Amino acid sequence: MKLIVGLGNPGKKFINTRHNIGKEIIEHFAKIYNFPKFKFKKSLEVFVTKKKINNKKFILALPTTYMNESGRVVKKLLKYYKLIPNNLVIIHDEIDIPLGKIKLSFNRSSAGHKGVQSIINYLKTKEFYRLRIGIENRKEKRIPTEEYVLKKFSKEETRIINKLKEEIFRSLLK
Repeated sequence: MKLIVGLGNPGKKFINTRHNIGKEIIEHFAKIYNFPKFKFKKSLEVFVTKKKINNKKFILALPTTYMNESGRVVKKLLKYYKLIPNNLVIIHDEIDIPLGKIKLSFNRSSAGHKGVQSIINYLKTKEFYRLRIGIENRKEKRIPTEEYVLKKFSKEETRIINKLKEEIFRSLLK
């Protein structure tokens, strides 16, 4: 069984922002592969859906907390589904990777990503998978990272991300 968590922030103002790409990838994955509708689990602070694909069971999760509190939700999910961190894939934005590139990592530091650091802190381990989606495309490097990650993608950037989705889905099904 694989638990896949898409990181993002709640609320309409964060839709289509760089920081919400993990959440939006999960929503698109659920739609393409005809997962059942997401159900809210109040005690876990999350929306979840489950399905078997190619004889593998997948649980998709969308925390309802802000990015920096993701660890609390992930810890609850692992306990609830009786999983270990090795069964976990976190999908999130990565400022250190150029837009249009992805990297699958295991047992790596957060590199300053506060959502990932929250997960490491709560789980007390880095031994989980991370699908890091590159978002770096600044024309001006003077824009602070904290500001940049909350900016919306341009139409051209959205096209680049949409082309990546098939590659992302293939890596999730492994």
